[in-house]
Amino acid sequence: MAYANANRQGVFAGEPITVDSNTIVIDVRTPSEYSEGHLDGAVNIDIQDANFGTILGQLPTDGEYVVYCRSGNRSAKAVEIMKAAGFTNVVDAGGVNDASAKTGIAIVQ
Repeated sequence: MAYANANRQGVFAGEPITVDSNTIVIDVRTPSEYSEGHLDGAVNIDIQDANFGTILGQLPTDGEYVVYCRSGNRSAKAVEIMKAAGFTNVVDAGGVNDASAKTGIAIVQ
């Protein structure tokens, strides 16, 4: 059964996402978008950058990751790429505002 308020990874809109000291939060927007406001502590890895796959290759595939973008489209694609590359614990938090609400992490500049 499909749910209209569930994203591709099964996290329901508004459902809390647990983030702890081991979780790496990744913003896959452009550096310009990132500078306009991002989740506090998030790492910017632009999915549109030609080196996206190379940068991902430097990360441990068994780490804990929360990925977000502006609206949820790029984060869904990034999570798909990460899972295909062997990442085992990746959550798509959707857009930046939803990600902030779900994780409890403030948006900062």
